[in-house]
Amino acid sequence: MIIEELTKRGILTEEKEKNLKKEVEISGKREEEVILERGILEEEELFSIKSEILKIPLKKFEPKEISPEVLKEIPEETANFYKIIPISKKEKTLEVGMVYPEDLDAMEALKFLARKKNLEIRIFLITISDFKKALEQYRAKREEIEEALKELEKELKVEKEKPTITELERVVEEAPITKAVASILRYGIEGESSDIHIEPFKDKLRVRYRFLGKLYSSLFLPIKVHPAIVSRIKILSDLRIDETRIPQDGRFSIMLAGRKIDFRVSTFPTAMGEKVAIRILDPKVGLKKMEELGLSGRNFEVLKKAIKKPFGMILVTGPTGCGKSTTLYAILQKLNQEGVNIVTLEDPIEYLIEGINQSQIRPEIGYTFATGLREVLRQDPDIIMVGEIRDKETAELAVHAALTGHLVLSTLHTNNALGVIPRLIDLGISPFLIPYSLSLAVAQRLVRRLCDKCKKEVKPTKEIRDLILEEVEKLPEKEKEKIKIPQNFKIYEAVGCDECHGIGFSGRIGIFEVLEMTKNLEEIILKEPSEAKIMEEARRQGMITMRQDGILKVLNGITTIEEVLRETT
Repeated sequence: MIIEELTKRGILTEEKEKNLKKEVEISGKREEEVILERGILEEEELFSIKSEILKIPLKKFEPKEISPEVLKEIPEETANFYKIIPISKKEKTLEVGMVYPEDLDAMEALKFLARKKNLEIRIFLITISDFKKALEQYRAKREEIEEALKELEKELKVEKEKPTITELERVVEEAPITKAVASILRYGIEGESSDIHIEPFKDKLRVRYRFLGKLYSSLFLPIKVHPAIVSRIKILSDLRIDETRIPQDGRFSIMLAGRKIDFRVSTFPTAMGEKVAIRILDPKVGLKKMEELGLSGRNFEVLKKAIKKPFGMILVTGPTGCGKSTTLYAILQKLNQEGVNIVTLEDPIEYLIEGINQSQIRPEIGYTFATGLREVLRQDPDIIMVGEIRDKETAELAVHAALTGHLVLSTLHTNNALGVIPRLIDLGISPFLIPYSLSLAVAQRLVRRLCDKCKKEVKPTKEIRDLILEEVEKLPEKEKEKIKIPQNFKIYEAVGCDECHGIGFSGRIGIFEVLEMTKNLEEIILKEPSEAKIMEEARRQGMITMRQDGILKVLNGITTIEEVLRETT
């Protein structure tokens, strides 16, 4: 194809064309490779001609700028086999560079990928040298680990199916395994991941990192290194390496860039061996100030007023992973002053805060939230934080502490702020005690925050526009007065750039609803504490629902409507 085109353009003679075609046939190489090897054309000129022939734009890009998140869209093996590279991703459109777009098998592979991931594929022609440089990006992040693993395999000499405990004890203290585990941890920290999952399969060991709430496969290691990797993590966490039949929990710390980073470790026996989940507790990422949580307007003012009271209970509610602990830690940091005694009961302690007395409960030895609360009250506390109210005994003790002059912070599992009161009654708290102990119920979810560098203003569809206007119309009058929505208002969508690694989002932010204890709410609790009646009072006091709070963040360009609907539907 290209050789014939070069002849037409007078770059090749008919004799040269014939010789080149013969060489391609004998060597099994591509036309482009042979032309470049013979020095007939420079690569840039050759691929410009090919671009004209195929009517596919030639893409010039900096391979180092391809984000790790984008590379995950096409596995390295597939990329290498078909000579294709994912370049960037914008919403549901994946830009792919191809060295040989005329290759029907490569096109079929891309079509399959598009169907499987529900993506639109936009194809560009790329040069061979750019492809090779881009392919190196897959390998760059693994080189250090792979080098350590090669050393590790030599140390293990794994002719046997499983190394003995004695061999493991020796190997896990030596350099190769230490480097491998350190690299796995460091990639998690540098990538601002919240969790690392190390999972054994029949023929490989998968390492996944959770970023902005989603897990991404990042590394696949030889299954033979699994025992040594797990044992090294267990030794760091002070766990038993000879116990593989039951789950174990532990933690350890490292110093990185002048800050202490904690890791919470959980091992779990599976059919293929022990799985390890590691929570990264990086103060830089996980510890927030109250102003950084996403609280604003009435929500922020009501919470600030509640934490100034010397007694009462503030309950933060929502599902696992919605940021409840982050909110409690932000409040604790605000309250942490020389003149107050703050004591916490946690399971587990996530971040150590200087000046606060933090205690880890241990149910296996009878040290539960309930027993801990009894002891805490003897410690002359001003402020008590209880990680979670799970049962009647803990609920009763927390209510008692709030009634006897203590500020109590804790969490519950309910769908919204309205559900807190019925949940306390379900736990056995007498309704007449709730108005005098509960100050505030805060419900929350987490949504991804748009990248300020690349977010794009768009016109909403009629359906989305109507939904937004409907929610705005339901806002309390005071809130409606604050916002002016133009007739043809715009919202924002994610794009993707170097700053946000091509995903269009940067960090997460909370959406909240805050229910305040009032005289009217007290009467409802004593007479008819149903969610419907509580909702009437919530509207009267001007509560903004989580969805409404999210919609306001959409209008302010903080997040997308899709993020809000996913968390509030």
